[in-house]
Amino acid sequence: MTRPLRIALLLATPGSTWGGMEKHTLELARGLSESGHEVHVLADADYREPFMDVSHFHPAPVQYSRRHPWLGLRLRRLLRRIQPDICHAQGNKAAQLLSNVKRRRGTTESMYVGTLHGTKSSHRAFARLDGVIAVSDDIAESLEHPNKTVIFNGISTLPLSATTAFEPPTERPLVVAAGRLEPVKGFDRLLRAWSQEVGHGQLVILGEGSARGKLEKQVKQLGLEDRATLPGYETNVRAWLKQADLCIISSDREGFPYILVEALLSECPIISTPVSGVSTWLPEGCIAASLSTDDLAACLSSALADLPALRETLAPTFARAAESLTCDAMVRRTVAFYEHLAAATPDSDEAR
Repeated sequence: MTRPLRIALLLATPGSTWGGMEKHTLELARGLSESGHEVHVLADADYREPFMDVSHFHPAPVQYSRRHPWLGLRLRRLLRRIQPDICHAQGNKAAQLLSNVKRRRGTTESMYVGTLHGTKSSHRAFARLDGVIAVSDDIAESLEHPNKTVIFNGISTLPLSATTAFEPPTERPLVVAAGRLEPVKGFDRLLRAWSQEVGHGQLVILGEGSARGKLEKQVKQLGLEDRATLPGYETNVRAWLKQADLCIISSDREGFPYILVEALLSECPIISTPVSGVSTWLPEGCIAASLSTDDLAACLSSALADLPALRETLAPTFARAAESLTCDAMVRRTVAFYEHLAAATPDSDEAR
C-alpha cells in the first residue's frame, strides 16, 4: 500500500466538546493531509471550522445515539460516496458506529480501524474492527484484539507565537496546570495540595468548564487568592510551558494526556498523578504514589525543593519526546499500521 490513501476519520463527540480526542483527530487529519493522503472528516457540524482547512469535511448527526437509524443511514451513505480505503474511528462511540457499518457492508470495501483514547469497562465496540490503536501502553494492556498497536499522541513542532491570551505572572516558581475545568481533572485536589506548600510561587490553572465556580470558591476558602489564579481558556498553552518552572497533571484518569506531550516538547519539568500513560515517560519520582491530596502535595514539594535537579533528571525524557511525540511520528506510525493491516489481509488491494 504505497499509493496515497483515501481516509475517512469519524469523530462522534458533540460539537460543544474540545479535548484531547478532538485535538488528536485534528492533528492526525492535518498530518495525513500534509503527507499526501486524501482525508475526509465525518463529525458534528460545529467542527467544520477547525477541520475544513485540513480535510474534506462532512457533517454527521452524531448527536443521536449510536443505535439511531438515521445516524447509521447517514454514515453509510457518506462512506458509500467517499469510498475510503481506511475508515478510522476516534473513540468508543465512533468505533461502535463503524462496527455497525462494517457488519452491514461486509469486510472487503474498506479497512476499519479504531483508536482507543481511554480506559472503559468494555471494549466490545472495537472487537469487529480490523485493527485497534491505543494511545498508551496502559490502555493497550487492557485491550484484547489480535491486531493492536500503541501510537502516542503527537503534536506539531512548528514554531509557535509567544503571544498568550493572559499575561503570565512574574512570581517564581511558576507552576502551570491546564485542562477543562471539570471534576475529572482533579484541580480541587491540586488546590488543596498547593495550599500545603509553604513556599512562594504562583499556581496558574488554564482552562474553562463547569467547575469554575467551585474552584474559585475553593481558592478563597483556602486563602490562595495571592498564590493561585484561574485566568481562563488559553489557546497557546505551550508558550506558558516555555516560561513555567513546573507543570502538574492532577487528573483522576486520562488516556494519554496532551499536556504531558506539550510539557515534554517544551522541556518543562512535569509531575503527575498516576494516570494512564505517564509511567511510560516519567520517572517514579515525578509520579504521585496515589490520587490522594497528601501524595500529590509530597510529590509537588519534592519537585519544588530542587527544580534544577528535576530538569536534569528529565533531560533524557525531553530528548526522547522530541523524537517520538511529534505529529510526524504519530502520522508515520499510523500509516505504517494501516499498511500492516492491509498486508495481513489477503488480496486487500484487489478487494478495494
